[in-house]
Amino acid sequence: MAESKIINNAARVLKLVSAGTPADQALRESLTQDRHFTAPAERRGISRAVFAYFRWRRWLDAKDSPQKQLVAALELQARFDKTPATFKPEALAARAVPDWLKNEMEVPKEWLVQLQREPAPWIRAKAGTGLALTKKLSHCFPASHSPDALRYTGLTDLYRTKEFQAGEFEIQDLASQLVGLTAAPKPGETWWDACAGEGGKTMHLSDLMQNKGVIWASDRSARRLAKLKDRAARAQVFNFRAAAWEGDAKLPTKAKFDGVLVDAPCSGVGTWQRNPHSRWTTLPKDVHELAAVQQKLLKNVAGSLKPGGRLVYAVCTLTRAETTEVAAKFTSEHPEFEPDPIVVAGLGEPGPGSTTPAKVTLWPQDLNANGMFIAIWRKR
Repeated sequence: MAESKIINNAARVLKLVSAGTPADQALRESLTQDRHFTAPAERRGISRAVFAYFRWRRWLDAKDSPQKQLVAALELQARFDKTPATFKPEALAARAVPDWLKNEMEVPKEWLVQLQREPAPWIRAKAGTGLALTKKLSHCFPASHSPDALRYTGLTDLYRTKEFQAGEFEIQDLASQLVGLTAAPKPGETWWDACAGEGGKTMHLSDLMQNKGVIWASDRSARRLAKLKDRAARAQVFNFRAAAWEGDAKLPTKAKFDGVLVDAPCSGVGTWQRNPHSRWTTLPKDVHELAAVQQKLLKNVAGSLKPGGRLVYAVCTLTRAETTEVAAKFTSEHPEFEPDPIVVAGLGEPGPGSTTPAKVTLWPQDLNANGMFIAIWRKR
């Protein structure tokens, strides 16, 4: 009976999606507004069914009812989780991602397998408190890159824990945490998080700066900046200033910065494991339009850095147009900047006789997290 209820409610969410609402938004709205979805196990079941549907969409029979397709998707997920080798790489390449993708990026078979797995939850403990937090929450395992980046394997609703309410940790994917670690801001510096969104990376920068110095956090969305202020209050982050910015040449401040983070809008290909619906809504034109936006953002912020200041470019995508090509274009057009090494344990480490890389592609199959591209320059 409970399983039938989950399937029927998941079908209701799919109806919202078919009307044009993104799956993650439809789930968020349904699970927070509908009183039917109060039991944590039921909420997890509905989310799991909806995401399984989009993960296995090309294996399903579109003539079947939504309920029957959801059941089939969950069965495919269970079979894959048990014996992934029964799904041939050729089938994954043909069905797990859109056909246009192979023209925009490398498509390793290991990545395709990772895409079909359910994503791992990651949390970020306050700097230096990861070990203590693992004892409070349990079911937490630190990443090799940082003892404060913890993979969570429990079933508790983390948002309802007293530790979350007290600001002791944030729910943040490992790849996003690695952006902050590569930025490596120091206490007392001035930084600009130019595309701050709801502030996950702003708060990480603040934590690394020990709440000292100043961070400007800008975004074009007033709603996102309001969310940032709420999150920062809970996490006791005080050294930031929120400012609206459209991403154009009219900057929110004339200040000069020790560091600027451009976590740019992108196609989000690196998040397709966590948000499989996006696989079927993203188009090649989106990739190239966003690449132009990314180039413009880097150009507009470049003059805001002090001599010796560091510019960090990050996108949660893997397409060439938005990653290496954007980085190469910026390097060629801005001789006043030189590539700056990325120095994080276990991240982009060089081989014998090479230098530490100034850019790195983080693959989901290597991190068990989102995909991400990071490039860093220093102003001469």
